[in-house]
Amino acid sequence: MLLTKTIVYEMEHSMNYSIENTLKALEDKGVKIIDPRQVYVSPDVDLERIYPGSILFPGTRITGSRTLIGTGAKIGTEGPVTVNDSVIGAGAAIASGYVTESTLLPRAKTGGSCHLRGGTLLEEEANTAHAVGLKQTIMMYGVTMGSLINFCDALLSGGLSRKVHTEVGSGFIHFNFTPWGEFGDKATPSLIGSVTEGVFLDKPPIFLGGMSGIVGPKEIGFGSMTVAGQVVRKSIPDATMYSGERVSFEKSFSYNNTAPSDKHIRLIRERNIEYLAQLYALKAWYSCIRLKRSALSGNEELSLVYAGALETIEECVKERVKRYKSFASQWNAKPINDACLSEDFPEFEDFVDWKPELEYDKWVWSLSENEKSLLHSWIVSCADKVRSGL
Repeated sequence: MLLTKTIVYEMEHSMNYSIENTLKALEDKGVKIIDPRQVYVSPDVDLERIYPGSILFPGTRITGSRTLIGTGAKIGTEGPVTVNDSVIGAGAAIASGYVTESTLLPRAKTGGSCHLRGGTLLEEEANTAHAVGLKQTIMMYGVTMGSLINFCDALLSGGLSRKVHTEVGSGFIHFNFTPWGEFGDKATPSLIGSVTEGVFLDKPPIFLGGMSGIVGPKEIGFGSMTVAGQVVRKSIPDATMYSGERVSFEKSFSYNNTAPSDKHIRLIRERNIEYLAQLYALKAWYSCIRLKRSALSGNEELSLVYAGALETIEECVKERVKRYKSFASQWNAKPINDACLSEDFPEFEDFVDWKPELEYDKWVWSLSENEKSLLHSWIVSCADKVRSGL
């Protein structure tokens, strides 16, 4: 029986991309697969983005052309893990759970039963305990979360080191949905700390007490602490311990006929602009600072991880613009001019000692006061550009 060229090609293609051949190719390049019978790597995964020294434990499923597993990364140390279209940096670890369209920088870690969805970024040493769900959430360097937590639409920073870090207590929720109107809205991003101050790893940590929540959008200042067992309904300034009073009222209500006040609409706009300004500043920091250092060090793997982080930040920007525009159209709020979010960053003069041989955190801590001051002025100018442009 003669076979057509198409059938022969499909047979050869199927053989070349069989799971057995794929796993063997990974093992041959130095990836440690504990039990090949219980690991799946889909055909769309670029094997060049799975680095030697990474460890795939039983129950690992890897899918998506964007996926990258860095050197020494551990996938599935406590149970089954699905990683889809996500970037996992060197030495990072996922205990068990589901990670999609997210980025973990080197040494970031998640506990068991994590659920990380699109727009999630964990920087170095950021970590969670078990059963943490994140979406459109950025945990900057060293930020730590306890167990049984849900955060959507938030950015968290603060702290001096891995040992002195911003922390969210167990059983915490960031409430990111307002039901008013025909469809409700999610124009509710909260800033726990900030980018322009937090990137220098010299601000006092923030503590959010457990069994609590925040009704977004709110801003929590550096060095502040919220007492456990409450719902935070107002922004908290720096260096403040806060315990709010219980809200108790009963009045008539209709989802579609109860409109927010003009003051509330203005506040939502201001908070969204500030959040977008901070995201733009973070995008500038990765583009002009982090990628510069990784290029100077010749670390191609790290550059790819940073590129993944930039993709995630950009997705967060798009989400925030989309959510605010939906809110504005529903309540006739003042629009924003999001074109400035795609403009070039303010000019950056090369006035720092890059020290590419140092890891990122050690480099930040090594900055002189003059270097830090100049970098601070530059990153603040990035945020200011967006504030004035929006």
